[in-house]
Amino acid sequence: MSIHIPQHAQAFSAPAKLNLDLRITGRRSDGYHNLESIFCLIGLYDTIYLAVRNDGKIVLHTPLAGVEPEKDLAYRAAAALQIHSDGLSGADIWMEKRIPMGGGLGGGSSDAATVLLALNRLWHCGLTKSQLIDIGVKLGADVPFFIFGKNAFAKGIGEQLEEIFVPSQWYVIVKPPVHVSTAVIFSHECLTRDSEPSIMPTFQTLQPFRNDMQAVVFQEYPEVLQAYQTLQQYGNPLMTGSGACLFLRFKTEEEAESVYRQVSNIYEAYCVKGLHQHPLFDISG
Repeated sequence: MSIHIPQHAQAFSAPAKLNLDLRITGRRSDGYHNLESIFCLIGLYDTIYLAVRNDGKIVLHTPLAGVEPEKDLAYRAAAALQIHSDGLSGADIWMEKRIPMGGGLGGGSSDAATVLLALNRLWHCGLTKSQLIDIGVKLGADVPFFIFGKNAFAKGIGEQLEEIFVPSQWYVIVKPPVHVSTAVIFSHECLTRDSEPSIMPTFQTLQPFRNDMQAVVFQEYPEVLQAYQTLQQYGNPLMTGSGACLFLRFKTEEEAESVYRQVSNIYEAYCVKGLHQHPLFDISG
C-alpha cells in the first residue's frame, strides 16, 4: 500500500541486522537472559519520514495493523526523547516498512533507534549517543545496537557493545511463512542457557557460528525447520535472533544472487550486503 509523504518531511534510513552468532550464557533474576552475539548491520532498510511540529504532538500516520500507535516502538521512542526537548517540539512520523516483521531482523528496534537519532538532531536535544542508548535500552534490547551504529559484539541483554570487525559479505535471507514468538522461545524448558562466555572474541575465534535458540525454534515451528533443510543444499544456514528468518553467507554478490534466484521462487527472500556502519552514524545532535 502506497503512503503519501508530504514534501517537507525528511527521510531517514533504518537498516536491519543479523545475529551472525548468538549464545545464551545465563538467566537473570529479572527474567531476562544474558547473551553474547555478533550483531551485523545489513543493507535492508525501513524508511522513516519525519516532520517537526511546534504543538508538542506526536502523530504516527502509518500505524501497524493491530498495534495502537502509542504502543509502536517508533512512537514510544519519540515520546521518550520528548522530555529532553523544549516542550513544544512534536513530530509527524511516517514509516515505509520493508524489513519483515517477526523475523529476528530487528526492524521495530531499528525504526525506534532512527527516530531517536534523527529527532535528537531535528529537536536540537543535543544528547550524546550514550544518553540515547540509555533511552533506547528501555524501549527494547536491540535498540542500543542500532544507536551504537557499528557491527558489534554484544553482551548482557544486548546493551553492552564493543565494535567487532566483520568481513565484507553478502547474505541471502529467507523468511518462512510463520511468526515466531520470542516470549515462547525464551521461556521454553529446552532452551540452552549455559553457553560458556567468550574471552576476547573475534570474528574468527567464535566460529563455527551457532544460535542457541535455533533447536527450540525448529521444535516449535516446523516451517522454520523446513526452510532450513531447503537452504542446506546451498551452504550452512543459520537463524537470526529468535527467528523466523534464516540466512546464508557469501563472499561475492554473484554467489549470493545465484542462490537468491533459486530460493526466492519458494520463499520470501532478500539478497543484501553487510554494512560496516549505520547510515546515521555521523548524525549530529
